[in-house]
Amino acid sequence: MQVRAKPIVGVVAVLSLAVVAGVVVLINNLAGTIKLPVLGPECTVRADGQVTLDTAQMANAATIAAVGVRRNMPEQAIVVALATAFQESKLENLDSGDRDSVGLFQQRPSQGWGTVEEIKDPRYSAGKFYAALKKVKGWEKMRVTDAAQKVQRSAYPEAYEKWADESKVLAAALTGRATGAVECVVPDIPAVRGAEAAAALLSSLQLDWGKKLTGQARSAEVAGLTVEVADASVGWRFAHWLVSHASATGLERVRFGDLEWHAPEGKWQPVTNGDGNAQAQVVAEVFH
Repeated sequence: MQVRAKPIVGVVAVLSLAVVAGVVVLINNLAGTIKLPVLGPECTVRADGQVTLDTAQMANAATIAAVGVRRNMPEQAIVVALATAFQESKLENLDSGDRDSVGLFQQRPSQGWGTVEEIKDPRYSAGKFYAALKKVKGWEKMRVTDAAQKVQRSAYPEAYEKWADESKVLAAALTGRATGAVECVVPDIPAVRGAEAAAALLSSLQLDWGKKLTGQARSAEVAGLTVEVADASVGWRFAHWLVSHASATGLERVRFGDLEWHAPEGKWQPVTNGDGNAQAQVVAEVFH
């Protein structure tokens, strides 16, 4: 005997629509009273292309770039380093990997890259990568994947190339060639505030850039810090670094030139009350 299923299907369909409609109404009613979690990446970088990252990935990318600049490496070296970290760890400072590999570049203590503790320091591991890259004859003229492979000796030598475009976007922004290019949304519930945040911000800046390069950075006890810069490129280099590290340092606001970034919105907007030193200083304010 044949069972007629269509009426049952129709009832199920009607009930499903009713449930969906109820959920939509519930969300609309609650929208004004609760704050739904933001899904997806918190940072967007735009510089002849677009890359989206979470705040941890963005901070690691900014540190890799800072170490490269501090070592006087050309922008292409930073592209190679970023592409390598993209492939090896997705720009995450991993505790483990293949065999004894750890860190951003999945470097192995057994292969002479350093101790586990050293390699887990993004500044140390980035420095070791640049030092190895610098020893590769003619790396500047190689494809990104070939230069990376000379350092990494991966079982997948072509894998680095797929990250070349994203790495070029990040390098252009983090070396200061792009204006207002790094935008990160940071919730207004910071982990640290006030003097503690200002101290953490200055400490992180000095760790990445070195005390010699950040000697022009002055920290206020509560408000944040000010970085004296020589030109717009250097200014945007530091401004983008600050935004990249905002999530972990209690940073609320960054001003440079005629633009200002504010943490909750995460956007660069025109400054409404600029001053005469706008082109000579990057001003960072922390949450009070």
